[in-house]
Amino acid sequence: MNKIKSIVVAGLAITLGLASCDSGNTRRTPGHVYAPDMTYSRAYESYTSNPNFSDDSVTNRKPVTGTIARGHALPDHLVEGDTNAYKTLTTSVRFNAAEMKEGGRLFNIYCAICHGPNMDGQGPLYASGKFAAMPANFKDGKYLHMPVGQMYAAMKYGKNMMGSYASQLDPKQRWMIIAYVKKMQSENGGDAFTMGEASEAPKADTAAKTDTKAVASNKTK
Repeated sequence: MNKIKSIVVAGLAITLGLASCDSGNTRRTPGHVYAPDMTYSRAYESYTSNPNFSDDSVTNRKPVTGTIARGHALPDHLVEGDTNAYKTLTTSVRFNAAEMKEGGRLFNIYCAICHGPNMDGQGPLYASGKFAAMPANFKDGKYLHMPVGQMYAAMKYGKNMMGSYASQLDPKQRWMIIAYVKKMQSENGGDAFTMGEASEAPKADTAAKTDTKAVASNKTK
């Protein structure tokens, strides 16, 4: 009985194998392609001639003169150890009230643990006796006039016992923190704060009301 079963199973296996090898009913044509552009790429190579341009130049074009790539308005082009670049690096970008508030929030998350929420170097880690050396006191004269590029370099590459925060903070976040620090320093004897937006001009209706009051006052005199 077992021998018969073995013969039947072997026969079925051979039959299925032969059926799978039968190419008579196998479809070899792919038919119509619904989205040929996705199946057969028509893209041009980045550094090869592109016939779509009048000058027949390469596909990878230079940016328009005077433009800045999205997300690159804030400088981040420092080389570690280049102290001359640290002193000259700055930005003309100005931060609004919401961004200044965010800078303060980020400072309290990443910086206050060492430098203290009041920026006086009395952070929880130092106050607990974990550090032998006091972190930077941003209200001290040594740091009140520190160039923003030097602060940026410290956050990007680290400084002394302070590690790099390049993986935790993107360039804009680093600059927002610096703007927050500089604003606080300006209120404690530091340089005038220049990284915030200029105050709004008085509205037209307000100015008109002021002029009307002035005229009325002059008439009563």
